[in-house]
Amino acid sequence: MRPSEFDADIAVVGLGAMGANAAWRLAERGLKVIGIERYHPGHVLGSSHGKTRVFRVACLEHPNLVPLARRSRELWTTLQEKSGTSVIRDTGAVMIGPEDSEVIAGTLAAATAHDLPVVRLTREELQRRFPQHQNLEPDHVGIWDPEAGVVHPEAGIVAAVDAARAAGATIYTDTKVTDIELIDGGVVVTTPTRRFTVAQVVVTTGAWLSKLMPELPLTPLRTPMMWFEPADRNDPSFRLESFPTFIRAVDTNNWIWGHGSGDGFAVKVGPDRDPNFREVDPDTVDRGISPADWRLVSELVSKALPGLNPVPVLTTTCMVTHSPDGHFQIGRPYDDPRLIVGGGCSGHAFKHASGIGEIIAQIACGEEPFIDLAFVDPNRFLRGQDRAPAYRPRYIESRA
Repeated sequence: MRPSEFDADIAVVGLGAMGANAAWRLAERGLKVIGIERYHPGHVLGSSHGKTRVFRVACLEHPNLVPLARRSRELWTTLQEKSGTSVIRDTGAVMIGPEDSEVIAGTLAAATAHDLPVVRLTREELQRRFPQHQNLEPDHVGIWDPEAGVVHPEAGIVAAVDAARAAGATIYTDTKVTDIELIDGGVVVTTPTRRFTVAQVVVTTGAWLSKLMPELPLTPLRTPMMWFEPADRNDPSFRLESFPTFIRAVDTNNWIWGHGSGDGFAVKVGPDRDPNFREVDPDTVDRGISPADWRLVSELVSKALPGLNPVPVLTTTCMVTHSPDGHFQIGRPYDDPRLIVGGGCSGHAFKHASGIGEIIAQIACGEEPFIDLAFVDPNRFLRGQDRAPAYRPRYIESRA
């Protein structure tokens, strides 16, 4: 197809965390961008809601995430300035666990690789600085990450979509994508009211990416989120300024993560993993709540944070989509020049979403990405699989 036959240079399907930021960064480069969202920016039916997300720079999951986090911080700050709303807040973060635990060893590995200004804390120093954390084991130590904090997901997504519009992107909300067809020289994106023909498509549909590309090993999980109040409601020590972001290995098998309360939200605490996190079809996920949803985290809160009432004051659900190795899937499946995917959040992508948007824009424009993407390349799961000559993504009744 000739460029004059395209409706746009690129379409972004799904304007959640990754997609909203991709649309913004693409439009900022002067591309003609179409963004399509099934619901409205900042909705509560996917993976990118819940008032806050933990932000860390000393990322224990992989050292390559450190430069991604720093670029994301810059871009979140830019969105905050553009929008005039609170998008990111610095609090610092403390990691707590045994010296040889993944919480501590992984954080130190990232800090060492990038010479980060982290501070190591003894058990006694933890007790003195963060008395809210009780019943520390004798071998527990801490690491303070001064560059950490929280990101406000709904505000961040809305700010990115608004910035994309301001840069020239055309945004369609409350619009369902029913088909994506890779054709000779381009892509046709179909909605109930019209078809768009573009040179490239970015598909960032969260849990629904597993339906688009069944070849990718993506597992959507129903994941409750919980908020707590101090047992003494007048206790100010659990405010965000006194009780910053944390990850804590409570025992060998269980971590918790969270942060203090702020304007409009209570103390947030969640488990790293929970037998109650169950695989779901994103189109039929059960959004109801039962005591089973908070049973484990309440037990952990009782042990680790006894100053909190262990029964949550609010519980809701989101979906986390896991990849087998715990890393995202960002890139061109089968190296197809028409298609870019962003997904596989694995529970720690939101903090990086603005930087991931930048990377997606770099891929689309043929720029050199600012980090080595081998560890998030979706082709790590596709190598050895034969691709049909007329490969066409399966995309049925998308919620994107």
